[in-house]
Amino acid sequence: MLSVEDCAAIMVGLEAGLSQVCIARSIGRSPSVVCREIARHRGPGGVYQAQDAGRAAQAARRRPKKRLLDRDEVLRRRVISDLSQGRTPRQISGRLSEASLISDTEKETEEQSMTEHYTTNTKIEDVINDPVFGDYGRLIFPVDSGYYGGSTLGNLSLTWYNYIDSDKTVEICNYMRNQAENGDTIFYDIYTEEEKAADPAKRDTGLFFFKGNPGTKFAIVNAGGGFAYVGAMHDSFPHALELSKMGYNAFALIYRPGAQTACEDLSRAIDFISRHTDELQVDTDGYSLWGGSAGGRMADWVGTYGTEYFGEKAYPHPAAVIVNYTGLSEVTGYEPPTYSAVGTSDGIASWRTMKSRLDTMSEMDIPTEFHSYDGLPHGFGLGTGTVAEGWIDDAVAFWEDQM
Repeated sequence: MLSVEDCAAIMVGLEAGLSQVCIARSIGRSPSVVCREIARHRGPGGVYQAQDAGRAAQAARRRPKKRLLDRDEVLRRRVISDLSQGRTPRQISGRLSEASLISDTEKETEEQSMTEHYTTNTKIEDVINDPVFGDYGRLIFPVDSGYYGGSTLGNLSLTWYNYIDSDKTVEICNYMRNQAENGDTIFYDIYTEEEKAADPAKRDTGLFFFKGNPGTKFAIVNAGGGFAYVGAMHDSFPHALELSKMGYNAFALIYRPGAQTACEDLSRAIDFISRHTDELQVDTDGYSLWGGSAGGRMADWVGTYGTEYFGEKAYPHPAAVIVNYTGLSEVTGYEPPTYSAVGTSDGIASWRTMKSRLDTMSEMDIPTEFHSYDGLPHGFGLGTGTVAEGWIDDAVAFWEDQM
């Protein structure tokens, strides 16, 4: 529970124009806790009411707590029965602990069955064909099945990728299903039916939406896959989900193979979001583009050359691009502020090439931030359980500095 001091710090941070992520760091709390706290205590005009929040925190601490035996009639009778049979308090405590463990396990299993439709044992094809997703279920995993292996969510593998987190895969699939089942739109076509009829490859494109707080800025995350396929389940969906937990609106793009067509699809995605801001409830000012491997090249190229270069209307360039494990070397001098992360054992993208490029950009007064992680190979995604874990927090902080 947040303290009165935490509530006051949140209000001061908001008045100073700090982001919710920065405020969360300053008080040692998770961004999701701060986001929920602000939403819970909004006053007229959407302004956070620290006094109301503080009073609620104080009241919760002053509220008299009923003893467990007063609250649980079944437990009370069990204790009385044990006492009448001559059992000692230590014996009763041991019996209750064992019973509680069994009860908690049963309760946890019951709760999971209500909210977790999928597990690590769920077949990938069952997710793809789940009626709740309609036609777009086939885009959750690579359209070309030759680029992924495994038959279940727990043993999914993706070409060129490492450290796939099966728990995160399950979390994402359950998140998508719960959102769709609740009637929320989680997928948007970016091309019209006429455009898809003229170019059938465009049927395999679209935006998966991970909704944050209404009116917040947005990010588009582009998974890699060598411009041959889209490794979204490891390289864009997890990032988008984490960004949404921080309050930002995040989109994961499913694009066509090929560098040119991929950049055209990303440019169309920016156009689509910009034309549907009211429906999507997003702020287009200061958006960011993210990508790993081939997806990083997309973010850089569209961020540098602009949407008009790829056939769309001209839109403002992103406030920042997040370009991970991709060996770009060219520098035009027009690149947006750039954050990059890579492993030193990456056999596809050289960390030295990436560092040299960002050093050159820095000399041109382009804001940059570079991280290399000892021993990591290519395609580590969020890097959960590795030395890179937490890089996404650094990337968000970098983006926020450019807003």
